[in-house]
Amino acid sequence: MLYLDHAATTPLRPDVRDAMAPYIGERFGNPSGIHTTAQQAKNAVEEAREQIAASIGASRPLEIVFTGGGTEADNLAVLGASWPGDGAIVTTAVEHAAVLESARFAERNGRAVTILPVDRWGRVAPEDVAAAVDDGTAVVSVMMANNETGVCQPVDEITRRVREVGTRTFVHTDAVQAFASLPVEVRDTGPDLIAVSAHKIGGPQGVGFLFVRDGVELEPVIHGGGQELGRRSGTHNVAAIVGLAAAVTASVVDRDRYRTRVGAARDRFEHDLRSRTTIEVTAADAPRLASHAHVRFPGVAAETLLVRLDLAGVAAAAGAACHSGAIETSHVLDAMGIDPVAASESIRFSFGRDDDESTGAAAAQIVSDVVEDLS
Repeated sequence: MLYLDHAATTPLRPDVRDAMAPYIGERFGNPSGIHTTAQQAKNAVEEAREQIAASIGASRPLEIVFTGGGTEADNLAVLGASWPGDGAIVTTAVEHAAVLESARFAERNGRAVTILPVDRWGRVAPEDVAAAVDDGTAVVSVMMANNETGVCQPVDEITRRVREVGTRTFVHTDAVQAFASLPVEVRDTGPDLIAVSAHKIGGPQGVGFLFVRDGVELEPVIHGGGQELGRRSGTHNVAAIVGLAAAVTASVVDRDRYRTRVGAARDRFEHDLRSRTTIEVTAADAPRLASHAHVRFPGVAAETLLVRLDLAGVAAAAGAACHSGAIETSHVLDAMGIDPVAASESIRFSFGRDDDESTGAAAAQIVSDVVEDLS
């Protein structure tokens, strides 16, 4: 199987598995206890927190809040930052469902929400974001890179412009797709809230973190025993948190090699496909992650092609993997102005850390053969 769905999830790194192993077995304590077994678990959690903070340049380890994944981190950022008052939310039409559904929930509960349009590449204009911000805006949420197309947003410029007009406005970015490929570093000029998920970078599923800049107050979205300084209640998943820290560290070390190797795989894949069959690469001229190839095959239904590719040994996807499994119309492609027919003929291929140019060549051969059989 050529697994080309790394945007959905990635295989567990061997070193991450090794780091987690003791906490799945003999080191099973609850970090909230006071005895030795509990303190072993607590030390592991706090060491993981320090490790992650150092990896992204956070000045204080307690700026790292552990969550159940990227979706929860996005919810905590968007809802948590807007709930203390009547704060408004500004976001874009191409955000992950975790952000958009959080914003819609807030809107149903009386918050003002602005969802900004994007251009044909799926990018929002920083000046449009700034124009939508006023003294009542609590949080601006713009993803670092799109999970479907891989298109990158100008988050640094957006943050700068927002700070010029909204002195009480926090900036959140979903860095879940971007972390493996792009620098995610905490700076005074950067976002106040950054969401990351382990399973997109070779870590376990069901764990992530939210960077919360010192001074940002959040209303929790999960209530209970008051863990994570009251920002996220619930017993810590110690093994997963240890695995998250190991995956973060490995990804930061591996990032330059990742971009080069994975980018070569993606570029060879697109080049060879173009030479063999008719395709349209979505947002080909926009800044994109090295891993993503979002491709339209005119005249070939995506659902049919995905089934045939699976039978031929290639795993891919028609879009985000956060729904029930059914292929739905992509809100991202719709926001980019791509018509429903073209959207229904489009597939996302996403390469991972073990892929290289030979992977791209092999994948292109199989995909073009299958497309030819269906045409």
